[in-house]
Amino acid sequence: MAALDYDALLRTPANHVALTPTLFTERSALAFPGRVAVVHGQQRWSWKQHRDRCVRLASALAARGIRRGDTVAVLLPNTPAMVECHTGVPMSGAVLGAINIRLDAETIAYILDHGEARAVIADREFLPLLERALALATVRPLVIEVDDPEARFPHTLGGEDYDSLLASGDPGFAWSPPADEWDAIALNYTSGTTGRPKGVVYHHRGAHLLALGEVLACQMAGPPTYLWTLPMFHCNGWCFPWVVAALAGTHVCLRAVRAGAMWQAIAEHGVTHMCGAPIVLATLLDMPDPPAMANPLRFMVAGAPPPEAVLAKAAEAGVQVVHIYGLTECYGPAVVNEWKPEHDAEDATARARLMARQGIRYVTLEALDVFGPGDTPVPADGTTMGEVVMRGNVVAKGYLKDPAATAKAFAGGWFRTGDLGVKHPDGYVQVRDRAKDIIISGGENISSIEVEEALYRHPAVAIAAVIAMPDDKWGEVPCAFVELRPGAEASEEELIAFARSRLASFKAPKRVVFGEVPKTSTGKLQKAKLRETVRKG
Repeated sequence: MAALDYDALLRTPANHVALTPTLFTERSALAFPGRVAVVHGQQRWSWKQHRDRCVRLASALAARGIRRGDTVAVLLPNTPAMVECHTGVPMSGAVLGAINIRLDAETIAYILDHGEARAVIADREFLPLLERALALATVRPLVIEVDDPEARFPHTLGGEDYDSLLASGDPGFAWSPPADEWDAIALNYTSGTTGRPKGVVYHHRGAHLLALGEVLACQMAGPPTYLWTLPMFHCNGWCFPWVVAALAGTHVCLRAVRAGAMWQAIAEHGVTHMCGAPIVLATLLDMPDPPAMANPLRFMVAGAPPPEAVLAKAAEAGVQVVHIYGLTECYGPAVVNEWKPEHDAEDATARARLMARQGIRYVTLEALDVFGPGDTPVPADGTTMGEVVMRGNVVAKGYLKDPAATAKAFAGGWFRTGDLGVKHPDGYVQVRDRAKDIIISGGENISSIEVEEALYRHPAVAIAAVIAMPDDKWGEVPCAFVELRPGAEASEEELIAFARSRLASFKAPKRVVFGEVPKTSTGKLQKAKLRETVRKG
């Protein structure tokens, strides 16, 4: 008996369409045209109005010669224009290039040139920075200036006004979804701590799937009211511009992250979800006498495990913490610490230890593992370290104009994260360190994260960053940079003794330096700057 010929059924426009998150906005405008989509100060836009503004942007860009595959750079804070660019720019067929607003002019010039920006949409606050960058760059993009009524700035480069640009666009513009879901949707640059930043290219398929993966991982059952504290220029805000669109939720925009402003927005708008690094969570929770929350608040945290003290404060405040993990190359987070009911029965220390694990893959990530030598999975014993690897549809296309780096990162059919971790008996992965952050002291490996976790248990420590310091006898020893809590006191000897009481003695820091610890725009600790400080003595 012959096998059935299932392959005779062909792909057609009726049963196969390229995946893209741009269609989320169209659906939300159709289903909930009057629901509030965007809040910014006194400004409000419904989903119908927001959709029309996105399509007007696409229409206006197309009218100015922007075509499929062109890069439209943006230099914007978390404002409505930034939300609109995440849908309007790809609706035009162009690629969104969101630039970190805290970079220096030279790096921005490099990014504009490397991405061959055809246009740049910039908030007036950052026009002096853009002017310096353009003086160094070779590209001459169309400049579009956003004048935010919530924060007026007098700067101008004589570019086209953003609102005027939108007014010239057609809300009935017949934009086309990508013919191929492998088409680029966004260009995001890595931090560039070891040289020039690399341009990570996202495709429509990955952005669509990661957004849906976020919905599942963060248990977003209904329309969220999402507060923008995570910069949208960072991994496209972990794809949350498209997450909120998929669920017809509400974007609450915030130009600057301050505890008072966050709590005011949470109380006023009934915020249900927000994202950020542990420092953002700590800033939120450190505010005395915060207003009561109208809704349960879920905070998605990534970048480092939240310290035990912060988790205790979160529980006391009624904030549910979801620990997630990822990198620029996987659209932001793609791994979640899937919390189980039995974990709640543990004591505070055990819960913090369980929460410190990065977890398991998102539903939309195909595979996650930890590889030892010869690409052999390490045993699930919670102690054997290897490199964390992943693969699937939510891994980026690769690095723009850098085939060697792309081939190295994707060697053997896996994305090599450069993070060192272990695999626990229940299959949960835990990152122990970046490969470059492991301290090798007298032939013994010391995890900087392990030393930091010990220091975080001291009540005076707000932030701790541990790096390698050269040592004549041991080769390297741990050096801790510590930022104390306001009003708190601790000596170097006290913290070293405190760490030694919780660690093997060779793992305890041999030096503690007090002061503000440098951070990236997303709250990650800038260990590269600390290494430079140590190198200079």
